[in-house]
Amino acid sequence: MSEITTLPNWTALGPALALLATALALLAVDMVDPDESSSVLLTGTSVTGGLVALGLAVWYLFAGTGQPAAGQEPPQGALELFGAALVIDAMSLFFTVIITSVVVLVAFASHEYLRGHPYQAEYYSLVLLAATGMVTVTAANSFVTAFIAIELVSLPSYALVASLKTNEGSAEAGLKYFLVGALSSAVFAYGIALVYVATGSLQFGAVTTAIADGTPFTSLLGVGMVMILGGIAFKIAAVPFHFWAPDAYEGAPAPISAFISSASKAAGFVLGFRVFVDVFGGATGVFDWVDAFLIISVVTMTVANFSALKQNNVKRILAYSSVAHAGYVLIALAAFTGSVDGEISILGAGMAHLFVYGFMNTGAFLFIALAEHWEVGRTVEDYHGLGEQAPFACAAMTVFLFSLAGLPIGGGFFSKFYLLFATVTGGQGLLGAALVINSVVSLFYYTRIVRALWAEDAAGDLELTEYPTGLYVAIAVAALATILLIPGFGVVIEYAEIAARMIGA
Repeated sequence: MSEITTLPNWTALGPALALLATALALLAVDMVDPDESSSVLLTGTSVTGGLVALGLAVWYLFAGTGQPAAGQEPPQGALELFGAALVIDAMSLFFTVIITSVVVLVAFASHEYLRGHPYQAEYYSLVLLAATGMVTVTAANSFVTAFIAIELVSLPSYALVASLKTNEGSAEAGLKYFLVGALSSAVFAYGIALVYVATGSLQFGAVTTAIADGTPFTSLLGVGMVMILGGIAFKIAAVPFHFWAPDAYEGAPAPISAFISSASKAAGFVLGFRVFVDVFGGATGVFDWVDAFLIISVVTMTVANFSALKQNNVKRILAYSSVAHAGYVLIALAAFTGSVDGEISILGAGMAHLFVYGFMNTGAFLFIALAEHWEVGRTVEDYHGLGEQAPFACAAMTVFLFSLAGLPIGGGFFSKFYLLFATVTGGQGLLGAALVINSVVSLFYYTRIVRALWAEDAAGDLELTEYPTGLYVAIAVAALATILLIPGFGVVIEYAEIAARMIGA
């Protein structure tokens, strides 16, 4: 086997344990000397913890941990822990790489952004605790584990959105996010309860077996599936469960907007892939969730893109852009035909798009954090003339925006191309047409921002005197990764398809 067999199986949880240990270490540092905690020490500790988790995830993924060796069936490759409540496989490690990459970028960028913030240790700890929950979601193999992990993601996220305590917009956004999130968690939990009544189990494999054997409670199972779909749709901000996202992203600190819109979305999708393709893949006769996702996918990308056209606040534009990209990735579920073996291409394309999206979307929100640090304003007009004052950062923002649109300037071109190719070859012409049309629509509002940066003159006397290192480094790394994903996309799609093969294994 190519697996790391010299280590105990529990060490496969290394990325989650590294994030958790770092979060606790930050709280310990703050407890020892709460008045004199160095922001450099806190940022350095957070970035180090994120890098350790990222390094472990990349190492395990490339070493074949949780993957079948040649001639071996997938069930023998995946590592089951705690009575199969958690499973470490290529899919969990692939999404862990996405999440930990975003954590490192957000932690780096938060150094200057948090200048003067009185609760920096708590801020970084909450980010790392939420990331721990996200990594746990990627490995969840039962509804109980998934629900607990999602709550570990949600509770710190509510606090992070409202962490600018003296800012009314932040406090209001945090309250709205909490109230709607609590409702979605209740719906999700009730759906889990109904599935348990219908199948007699909460473990993914046992639920799949019960559905295959036939259950007399098909109506309860169908209602439970609908409620679980609603709970997951909220987490990924899909229409009509997206209404919290623009307000939450606008009111939150910009690095947290990047964190929630990128890492949290990845965690929501990995749960959606496991639950609907793996667990409910044979239950389309009970509730046709494929058609439901097809409708949600098309409506999500269309409503979000046309809503973004009407916005003038750059943060809200990117918030609706984030919702639109959820619609693009939902194509991977909307194109499901009932055979996992036949879905490797489309599922892999969806996962690869999430990987690229993690860098280009995070980078775009971090540019907004830079603009907020400079206090230049939040509207498109406030960005006029920034290209002359900060050409490097604005060039990076241009890369992010055009890559999000799908132009051949970043990895977003190839990820959208693979999504389109997979839909066309799979006979899903409607989804392919919706993807192309909405990508063209999105180009209008992305270009509007780019034009403001480069082609418009500043309205006032714009004079930037400070260029924060942490934010610049994070933006530069995200831009470099977005560009390098053009020649490196082959590696991404290869491992995305390996991850896709683990579904239903």
